[in-house]
Amino acid sequence: MITWIGLCAGEIWKYLDKHNGECLLKNLFQEIDAPKETILMAVGWLAREGHVLLRGTPPNFKIKLNSPTGHQDKE
Repeated sequence: MITWIGLCAGEIWKYLDKHNGECLLKNLFQEIDAPKETILMAVGWLAREGHVLLRGTPPNFKIKLNSPTGHQDKE
């Protein structure tokens, strides 16, 4: 299961990279071929590692790649 979550996290990273570094969570549900639960776990993994930032309120969460310098974006 951990391997599958990691692979999904990689797909999310690639998707964000191709879409100006950000998207709405609902777009990931539509575009990533994985169960919603796996996508949520992968987003949580990326957020915990500091690779993405989450903004907004349900159901309109925006996911954004964190700056490559490692400094938190000030939105």
